[in-house]
Amino acid sequence: MERKIDREHAHHGPGYASPEEARGQPPEDFVYVACLYEGTGINQPDFIAVVDTNPESNTFSQIVHRTPMPNVGDELHHFGWNACSSACHSGATRDTLIVPGFRSSRLRILDVSEPRAPRVTKVIEREELVEKTGYTGPHTVHCMPGDIVTVSMLGDANGEAPGGFAVLDARDFSVLGRWEEDKGAQELMYDFWYQPRQNTLVSSEWAAPNTFKDGFNPADVAAGKYGRRLHFWDLERKSNVQTLDLGDEGIIPLEIRWQHDPDSAQGFIGATLSSNVLRFHRDNGSWASEKVIDVANEELGGWPLEGGVPGLITDLVLSMDDRDLFFSNWLHGDLRITMSLTRPTRSCARRCGSAACWGATAVTPRPADR
Repeated sequence: MERKIDREHAHHGPGYASPEEARGQPPEDFVYVACLYEGTGINQPDFIAVVDTNPESNTFSQIVHRTPMPNVGDELHHFGWNACSSACHSGATRDTLIVPGFRSSRLRILDVSEPRAPRVTKVIEREELVEKTGYTGPHTVHCMPGDIVTVSMLGDANGEAPGGFAVLDARDFSVLGRWEEDKGAQELMYDFWYQPRQNTLVSSEWAAPNTFKDGFNPADVAAGKYGRRLHFWDLERKSNVQTLDLGDEGIIPLEIRWQHDPDSAQGFIGATLSSNVLRFHRDNGSWASEKVIDVANEELGGWPLEGGVPGLITDLVLSMDDRDLFFSNWLHGDLRITMSLTRPTRSCARRCGSAACWGATAVTPRPADR
């Protein structure tokens, strides 16, 4: 049943008044993919690939353009828009991508007014980010109320903890400084999401850049250098009001996905090393979590760690109606197609299907091995 607030929600700008309205829009003609050369031995700049997603096009599913970065060694990862699909009260035009290089600590500003051929129009160098925020390692990008863009930053000026948030002006992309006023117990940083009607922002934890830049060392997990907590922030006061320890079920909680329902007080977090998906929710005024999906380890001869190969959940996507959750198991080499989340508790989250890709335990050979 449609909410009254959605029917009468007068708005302007590039976004939509409700998830229902967004679901009714035409599909995108292009998608943008971060492509990187880190670890390949190829000394070339990373690039943003433009993929044609129009099934009526004669170049459907093909890369139709590459936008190279101006420098080598950025290591592109997440990126985001200057105005998000929920920005229904913004005067901005959704025509710019903010693309962090979390190894170089540069931010690239890409003009996407010609969707088929984005172009780099501005580079924010590491030195400017350090001078104005004291942070390095830019990662997740979200537009936020007030015509700002907020970026999670994984480390301090020296690549150690604590990380935090940097803020850009969404109009000219000048660096305004830090977002947070009171960090509370937050030291580590990774992803974040926010829900205005709950007056809450939630952030997750990976590790300081110096911990992971040269590769993963399992001993660093036992030493507490990798995260296992969520941080809940008062959105208006920009202060950390609760830190939630996820325990051994939530080691290295990375990707956060709040439900699209604007009144929702719950969402999901992928605990990468524990290979679990946990639901966070607010009951009686405080935030709690529970495991709703558990991916079992798989045995593999020669694997160096005890207990087998974890799935290593690396990304999550929620359907726009909040009924289905898609997630990837990087080391198992599969995509879990959907989980039934009509009642998001552990007893009713179920696996409905999967698609094999390739990974440490995958039967399907990699393309290069065929």
